Amino acid sequence: MQNYTYQDWKSRAEQLSFRGQAFIDGKFVNAVSGKSYDSINPATGEVITTVAECDAEDVDLAVAAGRRAFEKGVWSRMAPGDRKAVLLKLADLIRAHLEEMALLDSLDMGKLVTDAVTVDAPGSAHFFQWYAEAIDKIYDEVAPTGPGDLALVKRVPLGVVGAVTPWNFPLDMATWKAAAALAAGNSVVLKPAEQSPLSALRLAELAAEAGVPDGVFNVVPGFGGTAGKALGLHMDVDCLAFTGSTAIGKMFMQYSGQSNLKQIWPETGGKSPNLIFADCEDLDTAADMAAFGIFFNQGEVCSANSRMYVERSIKDEFVEKMIARASATQPGDPLDPASKMGAIVDEKQTRGIMRFIEEGKKTANLVAGGERVTVDGKGCFIQPTIFDDVAHNDPLARDEIFGPVLSMIAFDSEDEVVAMANDSIYGLAASVWTDNLSRACRVSDRLNVGTVSVNTVDALSVQTPFGGMKQSGFGRDLSLHALDKYTALKTTWIKYKA
Repeated sequence: MQNYTYQDWKSRAEQLSFRGQAFIDGKFVNAVSGKSYDSINPATGEVITTVAECDAEDVDLAVAAGRRAFEKGVWSRMAPGDRKAVLLKLADLIRAHLEEMALLDSLDMGKLVTDAVTVDAPGSAHFFQWYAEAIDKIYDEVAPTGPGDLALVKRVPLGVVGAVTPWNFPLDMATWKAAAALAAGNSVVLKPAEQSPLSALRLAELAAEAGVPDGVFNVVPGFGGTAGKALGLHMDVDCLAFTGSTAIGKMFMQYSGQSNLKQIWPETGGKSPNLIFADCEDLDTAADMAAFGIFFNQGEVCSANSRMYVERSIKDEFVEKMIARASATQPGDPLDPASKMGAIVDEKQTRGIMRFIEEGKKTANLVAGGERVTVDGKGCFIQPTIFDDVAHNDPLARDEIFGPVLSMIAFDSEDEVVAMANDSIYGLAASVWTDNLSRACRVSDRLNVGTVSVNTVDALSVQTPFGGMKQSGFGRDLSLHALDKYTALKTTWIKYKA
């Protein structure tokens, strides 16, 4: 990436063209109903483009296209090495359009373009490359049997995979689902969040350019209560992978029971704890990473470290460090490389976050931020906000706010803080800061979460599974384990003359 200035990014944004139609069976098409809706830039309130508002009829067409392609075998029975070549080309095409993909996400949902172009878009290319490289290295099995019997256990694609993805990482979340599902040989019908469909639609176009056959990768933009529900209830969808809120994840589980018992893989909410022990010698690094863990992407991260437990003897010192970092992380125009935080995705989310903040002012000690602000008189922006002396049972410490709001709580013992950290309906992630190796291992073992990051926050790579416990869902993205979601084990038993 070149060292773009603010004016460079603005100029490139003005030159963009946008795909707003659905992508079904290899073609961009309007919604059957002819309906569309406006995609809004939350940093300015301006309309970016109009987007097809897909409904059940469009989902039917996309699923039928995916099923036809699957049954023809143009992708499902393609040699793994050949699928690999196509997906590697797609990874290269994403890299060739890195700035464009970053701008689409930045304009669509308000994230910093510098984050999108250095984290999100390159990550998406990397994930496609990784699963492409993995798929011809997954071996089938021969079960141990007696003479005259040969039992083959093969891993086969499921068929049509539905994917419903959130707005906080539009390109990355679409990739987390699609890369593994496509690599395994499935057809995919993707329903991106209505707030941020543009990068998914461009991804579909790049996939077709890379050689993904018609019908194998379809994108149906639209609203959750219509297009998303239709995908969840569809009788010919074999599996649905979902990332989003716990409440909607539960609805998809119900849709499965009401339809064809399709597999549902939910990755849902979080309220991740960050445990700071007094034996952590580098408190400045801990504070730097804690600020990143709650203010990155405006706090719109399911695994955001939104509740911080600090050992009482260092709590006052650590609060001051966090206040200083909040002061240095003020929101600005997402296209300005100097900005430290972007815009909240839309007006509804902004108002929801501010309701939590206003209620929190009545029950806890607001020490930083707490206000909605504008940039050039416009936009959905909220200051990085810190509450101290938060009661463990306060909604600030219990509920997923999904914004730049940190709750700080003191603790006195290891047992106490582990109990508080685990006392949550969620179990997605946690961080532990200590220089005591035994404590690091002991506390990590006791935390009931999917990922524990020790002396860092939100550690993540394509090599390791991402997902949670309890009401954070049981789906797992990334790593070879993700392929388990999109494949079935099929046994072929052959008797022969020994």
